[in-house]
Amino acid sequence: MGALSRYQTVWLAVRRRDPVLLSPLALTAVIGFLAVLTPQDVPFSRLLPAAPALAASVWSVRATLALGVICLLPVVGYAMVVSDMTTLYTAGAIGAVTLAAVYASHLRLQRERTLAQVRAVADATQEVLLRPVPDRVRNLEIATLYLAAAPQARVGGDFYAAADTPHGLRLVLGDVRGKGLRAVGVSAAILGSFYEAAYESTDLSQLAHRLDTTLTRYNIAVPAEDTPERFATVVIVEFPPTGAHVSVLSCGHPPPLLIRDGATLAIEPAAPSPPVNLAALIGCEYHVDRIPFTRGDLLLLYTDGVTETRDADGDFFPLTTWTAHTAADSPSALLRTLHQALVRHSDGHLDDDIACVAILNAPRHQGP
Repeated sequence: MGALSRYQTVWLAVRRRDPVLLSPLALTAVIGFLAVLTPQDVPFSRLLPAAPALAASVWSVRATLALGVICLLPVVGYAMVVSDMTTLYTAGAIGAVTLAAVYASHLRLQRERTLAQVRAVADATQEVLLRPVPDRVRNLEIATLYLAAAPQARVGGDFYAAADTPHGLRLVLGDVRGKGLRAVGVSAAILGSFYEAAYESTDLSQLAHRLDTTLTRYNIAVPAEDTPERFATVVIVEFPPTGAHVSVLSCGHPPPLLIRDGATLAIEPAAPSPPVNLAALIGCEYHVDRIPFTRGDLLLLYTDGVTETRDADGDFFPLTTWTAHTAADSPSALLRTLHQALVRHSDGHLDDDIACVAILNAPRHQGP
């Protein structure tokens, strides 16, 4: 926490009426009120050490210490007035718990600062790997959704990228086999290659070959026990500057969905293409499909984290059926609704990386 929280924790809690931040103060008031109103043989004051102990979990070091002193001084004063040794024992307990609470608060603040730094690094990593995709390119409206399996990681083995090239808008979306830092490294290698090759490659087949070559070289440079099994499924799409069609190259990836007039069509490849890094093993023939993409059509690219999301009974999320019964007036609205549907279907337990890109062929912006 910053300097502001160290000196003004209680005041901010009062102003915000935050029940969590106010709970140590409320507990102190309740115990003090009961201690005053009840007979001396009912020692509610012995519960006062609980207040600074609770404050350690939500307040700064100085605020926790201040609350402990506030609890301690009246008890010490009362013990000295009535010469009650039992009350002095209570005062000792308050002092001991306050010191322990102050130390606990210090440790908590250190961990929160460390976590904030880790989150900042994760955010920076995500910005470097998953560069922002424009909301609109010519007549295309675009929206993205990214959910890492580990929320604090911000980025995982799924990835997407877009490049507005002289050949048209090119997008890639993929899924690296495995999870964790190794998958992130593979994603970074593929994305770095895409941002260069997307502009230089004359067609999608050449682009896919460049990605395969990059990952092969990456595996040689960064060997690991799972190097032979490092590969990624990707789908690459190209929207030409003119024309009402989209070119699709699916390298072992789940088929994109074309939503048109309320109906959903899975774009299955006419012939299979190898996943990235498996071309040398199963052949390097790439097949590009050309699909009409007219006004009002919406193309949804997704990773298998969407379709493999399970409910309590183990049933997969029915993405094709869901899109056919879901009305959305924009790509962002569709992905926002999809996110909510996945959370409901899994009861909040999304345990795989998820990446989606939705592209709508919308009317061009009109001039003023």
